[in-house]
Amino acid sequence: MQVLVDADACPVVIKDMLFRAARRAEVHVTLVANQYLRTPPSPFIKALQVPAGFDAADARIVELVAAGDLVITADIPLAAAVLDKGAHALDPRGSWFSRENIEERLSTRAMLDQLRSTGIDTGGPAPYSARDSKAFAGQLDRFLARRGTLPGGAG
Repeated sequence: MQVLVDADACPVVIKDMLFRAARRAEVHVTLVANQYLRTPPSPFIKALQVPAGFDAADARIVELVAAGDLVITADIPLAAAVLDKGAHALDPRGSWFSRENIEERLSTRAMLDQLRSTGIDTGGPAPYSARDSKAFAGQLDRFLARRGTLPGGAG
């Protein structure tokens, strides 16, 4: 099992949590971005830089992901592709993408895109908060514990 991160827009606090989790749980974490990313020295952490281009990082993540892996992303179409490959997708605010909610989330995204294309201001997500960070940390810890990758986890 590996953790792949859609790192271009991932909050720094989430990357830092993932770096700590990689060392603690000895799980491989790969950040994928179209820019250079500095990572701490660790055999469990690496960064992959992809060429600049529309969805280049997403395409690379889909190539790399396998069933059972975890992908961290706020990108709904990427999450759908990850779920299709049997992997898990968690957004940086601690919400899981699932077979049960992905179609609704894709539809909502399409509707908002259509409204924006007509000039309607649909706003954006709320600013990232400490509550979001805490929710993500809790979901990540539970996921890793269920897979036996954290001390005290089953597996």
